[in-house]
Amino acid sequence: MTTPSARRAAGTAAGIATALVAGPWRRREMVRRTAVALGRDRAPRWVGTLVGEVLDAYRDPPVDRPRELAGFVRTTTGWARGRDTVPPPRITRWQPTPTAVVRRPYGVAALPDLTALARLLDLDAGELAWFADTHRLERTVDQPLRHYRWTTVGGRLLAAPKPRLKEAQRRLLRHVIGPLTVHEAAHGCVPGRSVRTAVTPHAGAARVLQLDLESFFASIAAERVHGLLRSVGGLPEPVAHTVTGLVTTVVPRAVWRGVPVPDDVEHHRRLGRRLAVPHLPQGAPTSPALANLVCFRLDRRLEGLAASFGAAYTRYVDDLTFSGGPGLDQGPFERLVGEIVAAEGFRLNRSKTRSTSSAGRQSVLGTVVNVRPTLPRTDRDALRALLHNCATRGWTTQVRDRDPATFRDHVLGRVAWAASIDPAFGARLRARAEQIDWSPEPATAPPV
Repeated sequence: MTTPSARRAAGTAAGIATALVAGPWRRREMVRRTAVALGRDRAPRWVGTLVGEVLDAYRDPPVDRPRELAGFVRTTTGWARGRDTVPPPRITRWQPTPTAVVRRPYGVAALPDLTALARLLDLDAGELAWFADTHRLERTVDQPLRHYRWTTVGGRLLAAPKPRLKEAQRRLLRHVIGPLTVHEAAHGCVPGRSVRTAVTPHAGAARVLQLDLESFFASIAAERVHGLLRSVGGLPEPVAHTVTGLVTTVVPRAVWRGVPVPDDVEHHRRLGRRLAVPHLPQGAPTSPALANLVCFRLDRRLEGLAASFGAAYTRYVDDLTFSGGPGLDQGPFERLVGEIVAAEGFRLNRSKTRSTSSAGRQSVLGTVVNVRPTLPRTDRDALRALLHNCATRGWTTQVRDRDPATFRDHVLGRVAWAASIDPAFGARLRARAEQIDWSPEPATAPPV
């Protein structure tokens, strides 16, 4: 928890950094601008010392890295001398920040400054700072002031952004994050790719090895997102910092205290430590795309490792799948995967590791890939029976404990899922579904 004195010092350093880059990168002008920012007619000696140290460290003005410059200012001898004066220096006038010209990837919106970002998201400056949680309030404030609604579903802690933040995240996904290129091995939440594209490379393999990444989204800290937006997204530092705040969060203390402790206490503690620092929330529309981008090097390294063993590799969110020959059944391969995963900042969930040969049922992402991607036999039989009963006995006889208002969408959704995995099987199901009378009253059963 930062103290008021530390916050004032950070604000002063930020104001000095802003003044330094607000004009010509020459000593006399920089000293003068700093004096004006401090509300002085003449600059104290320590300002000249500070400016000299900055010029020694930066040949060119770091206009796209003001926070880095502010951090450096606080390490200088000039700053230390200034902090010893009474009263300590403070900023009385914030000077305009010049627009940083940064080369951006094709398709990414032009965001040279925070004004452009606010315009893109249809927010004013105050709203932008509030939703970016610049004061890190999400950890301590009560529910009405939080930006996320937290729920626990199936052992997973989900953070659903509230409507206005969610709309801002959707715009960022559409105009900033979505145009960036992910690795070819990534298939989850990637336009044009699906479960079928993720499992097809593994069909008919002698052996399939499946591994899981522990606490996937929580493991991606804000610093990694910020670095990605700077290096790959081409965003200026202030814009990248704010966008990072808009797409990451921390778990409120009250929420974490209410999460049940499972049998694996150590896993629970690791998760708590990850959630306590800004990370990608599981539930935000931007998180899957950002996670795929962060994992680019992980995917490249694992694909290279798989190729060296004559194997195939795909990743669907946090599920890693390898397929190939008998070499995958040996300890060295899995050990090498674990080393790469750890080096990239993740951890394998060993309890979910599975290795199956072609002699058994090779189940991947809810499909069976022994010959070609398809649904498990039990699922196929159950879906055929459901459609048959709906067509012959009337759909209302099959509702059971489901909501009748959404039952039709439920059935057709299952048909669409089956068709996305196995198009030939899906075509037969669709033909059967067309025979169902979806009127509110049960249809007269046709002769069997």
